[in-house]
Amino acid sequence: MIRLSVPLRQAIARLVLPVLIAASFGLMLLGKADTVLAERARAALADLLVPVYGALSRPVGTVRDAAAEVRNLIYLHSENARLREENERLRRWRDVALALEAENLALRDVLHAPAEPTPQFTTVRVVADLGGAYARSALLAIGPQHSVRKGQVALDRSGLVGRITEVGGRSARLLLATDINSRIPVQVERTRTRAILAGTNAPRPRLQHWTEGEAPLPGERIVTASEAGAFPAGLPVGIVREGRGGVLEVELFADLDRLEFVRLHDFGLSGILPPEQVTRPERPRRRGDG
Repeated sequence: MIRLSVPLRQAIARLVLPVLIAASFGLMLLGKADTVLAERARAALADLLVPVYGALSRPVGTVRDAAAEVRNLIYLHSENARLREENERLRRWRDVALALEAENLALRDVLHAPAEPTPQFTTVRVVADLGGAYARSALLAIGPQHSVRKGQVALDRSGLVGRITEVGGRSARLLLATDINSRIPVQVERTRTRAILAGTNAPRPRLQHWTEGEAPLPGERIVTASEAGAFPAGLPVGIVREGRGGVLEVELFADLDRLEFVRLHDFGLSGILPPEQVTRPERPRRRGDG
């Protein structure tokens, strides 16, 4: 082992910093003077370091993947527990529904009440949100051989959406329940208290004109009421919520901001429109038609 004298070691220590500074400036000047050479040097250094980085990243990636798998297993365990609980709750509700169906059939048999006919419906696509005379309406695309009429009730998979107000050859206008021109007869599902659901152009329409002393309570379910032949009874509408100033509003079951398809039900009702407006518009006659 070579031993250096103390003065020599001190001289080398004093020269290290100036030499490094000079080398740094030299590399900077070389990079400025010949950018192509500097770029090639950087590329060569990157090529040398890529295998090293790849080898180092494998253990890190393995640890990261293992941690993600552990998190997924924990999530799946909790999700399975939640689904088991939900399935058990749905089974209980299914038993209740079957019991109520059997009771309903028995009562109908005693009263000799005829079964309610299943209404016909047409599924159509929502193609645009429109304004115009109505602030909250939607344009529906319908085929040329359609059976859509004014006054038909529109529902999505969750509840009431609105009503058809205009019908053309290939399109129809749907007035949403939140429009300020919309008035829908409704009732509280539990107490049968009647009211009017009035649109305000806001996400939640308001409840108005209920029976004095029977104000709906927040959290109660609202369904349609069969008043004046305008709507059938029992269509799901929403949940009562208390708005600003104690105003009673309804949070609709239907998601009116994400409408893609709606079902147009023909309940055979015409109480909301004159007969001449309910009929389907005539198709334009072509040349050669008799």
